[in-house]
Amino acid sequence: MSEGLLEGRVVVLTGGAGLLGRNYLKALSAAGATVIVADINASAAAAAVEALPDCGAMPIRVDVADPDSVRGMVQQVGARFGRIDALVNNAAIDPKFDRAHAEAHADSFENYPLEAWHRSLDVNLTGAFLCTQAAAPFLLSSGRGSVVNIASIYGLAGPDQRIYRHNGDQLQFKPVAYSVTKSALIGFTRYLAAYWAGTGLRGNTLTLGGVEADHDPEFVRRYSDRTPMGRMARQDEYSGALIFLLSDASSYMTGANLVIDGGWTAW
Repeated sequence: MSEGLLEGRVVVLTGGAGLLGRNYLKALSAAGATVIVADINASAAAAAVEALPDCGAMPIRVDVADPDSVRGMVQQVGARFGRIDALVNNAAIDPKFDRAHAEAHADSFENYPLEAWHRSLDVNLTGAFLCTQAAAPFLLSSGRGSVVNIASIYGLAGPDQRIYRHNGDQLQFKPVAYSVTKSALIGFTRYLAAYWAGTGLRGNTLTLGGVEADHDPEFVRRYSDRTPMGRMARQDEYSGALIFLLSDASSYMTGANLVIDGGWTAW
């Protein structure tokens, strides 16, 4: 259905080796894009590309919180392809609540470490700023450039901490820095859209709900009960929206926030 929508376009995808990043890579490649899989984990980025033979993607290591690393990444992409048509700011510190990390989030707001706060701001927010700033000259010269910032329902509504209880006790918390950075990305998008007015370069936000990822069944039940559609998203259910925002199908759309959350924020 999306075949050819991104034909000939070079798309930089940060956090490209992550759970959703790998799904985005598959969908973007199928839509005809040449994808730059940019991730702090170089071996994981390479593995993501190797898992899709003949996709034409390029793995590259980048620390989005490091200005020199970001500039180096953009320079490498420019030297190889001569263009960047789209940027997906997907890289983020996102605390996982799958079974492998069930006991890893015991910090309440009152005890949340300053170091963790700074690190989340550096990656989730400053990383998007640095990548967008570095890629902007290429994006502006593209003639059809598009930036998509990946946000979260927790940028629109406060986390319902009740769903993070474990065995009846509040042993887990979705941290404050995640909500604050995802909310800030929505404001960042609006700034970009207004700043780039008249240039042809567009900026939009894609706001996501929870996605299936080997969570504890009790957590899945609580999350699903909180969602009008009665379930979490499948791992491939956000890719169509991303392709829409990057392609000419959304050519009259900028500064917007496309919410794909199974209805979570409708209640």
